[in-house]
Amino acid sequence: MRIVMVYREASEHRMAVESFIRDFEIQTGGKIEVINPDTREGNALCDVYDVVEFPTMLALTVDGSPVAVWRGTSFPTISEASAYN
Repeated sequence: MRIVMVYREASEHRMAVESFIRDFEIQTGGKIEVINPDTREGNALCDVYDVVEFPTMLALTVDGSPVAVWRGTSFPTISEASAYN
C-alpha cells in the first residue's frame, strides 16, 4: 500500500500538512508520497480519485484502489495512517 497527500505548497494548510508528514515519517519510518494537484501527474490523480478538496490524503492498494480517504485537515492519527503504509 501507499499513502498519498495531495496539496498545494502555497496554501494556508501547508504547515499542518508538512508537520503531519514529518511527524509520520519520524514516528513510523514510513513515507507519504506528496502530489501537487497543479502538475500533470497531480491533475490526473485528482481526476481518477475525484479529489476536489485540498489537502486530501489517500491510502491506496498496490493496484491503485482507494482504501481510505481523508479530506481537509482532519487527518487520521499517525497510528491509523501507519496501518496503510
